[in-house]
Amino acid sequence: MTGINKSATQVWAEIISNKKVGAYHHIVFSVGEIASSAKPGNFVAIAVGGESSSMVLRRAFAIYRTFDRGASGGLLEIVVAPHGAGSTWLTNQNAGFKVDLIAPLGTAFGIPTEPVRALLVGGGYGSAPLFGLSEVLKNRGCRVDMVLGASTAMKIYAPLDGKRSVSSLTVTTEDGTTGITGKVTDVLPGIIAANEIDIIYSCGPMGMLEAINNISAELGIMHQCAIEEAMACGIGVCMTCVLPIKGEDGQVRMLRSCIDGPVVDGESVIWNSKRSIPEGTWGAN
Repeated sequence: MTGINKSATQVWAEIISNKKVGAYHHIVFSVGEIASSAKPGNFVAIAVGGESSSMVLRRAFAIYRTFDRGASGGLLEIVVAPHGAGSTWLTNQNAGFKVDLIAPLGTAFGIPTEPVRALLVGGGYGSAPLFGLSEVLKNRGCRVDMVLGASTAMKIYAPLDGKRSVSSLTVTTEDGTTGITGKVTDVLPGIIAANEIDIIYSCGPMGMLEAINNISAELGIMHQCAIEEAMACGIGVCMTCVLPIKGEDGQVRMLRSCIDGPVVDGESVIWNSKRSIPEGTWGAN
C-alpha cells in the first residue's frame, strides 16, 4: 500500500480558460509550483458547488497536461464531461473564478528507461492523460502509436492533438461517424502485430480496460491502465474507490484506487470481481 501523493498541495486555483470542445470542456487552471510535480496519470480533486453548496464531496479529474512556467505561472489542464451536478457546475464557471483544488494525486504511469514501442489506448474523455504521456514517451525516444475510441465522433477528444503527438493515430467509433466502425479492441491485434508493440497504456471505462487486458495477457504484453472507479475524497479516507488487486506476493487485497492507483498493472486487477470481494481476499474472513 502507498500513501497520499507526497507532492499533493491544496490551492485556490484560478480558471484561466474554459472552452467547450465537442461534448467536453477543456479547462485551464493557474496552479503555480504544482505544475512541476504533476505527472501523466495523476489527477486533481476539486471542491464544487461553492461555499453554501450541499455538494460536500470533491470531484476527481484526470490531468490532461501541465506547463511549468515558474512559481507564478504553472498551468494545469483537465477535460470535463458535464454529466452530474458537480461537473456541470464546474463547466459553468468562467475565467477568473477560483476553485479549491488538490493536486497532484494518485500514481503516475511508469516511464521506461530505454526506448520502447508503446501503444496508447483511450476511450472518450478518459483518453485525456494519454496526450501528456505521449509527449514524455517521445522525449525518451519511444515510438508511440495511439488508438482513440468512443460511441460517436463528438465524444472523441482532440484527435488533432493526438495526431500531432504520436507516430500513428487510429480512431474508432461504434456508430461509424468517424474513423473505423467498431471498438478500440477490434483494431488492437493488428496494430500490435504491425508495430511490434512492447507496452500498452490505457485510460477509459472499466469494461474497455478489461477487454484490453484480455488482449495484452493473451499476447504477453505489459499493460498499464488508469482505472476508473468513483472517488469521493481523492485522498484515501472514504474507501469508496476500493477494488481487488493481486500483489507481487500473490495475495489479493482491496486497495484504494485514489492512492494505490489510478495507474496499476492491468494483470494485477481482479477484473471479474464485479464490485464484490473475491474469495481469499486479505482481511475478508
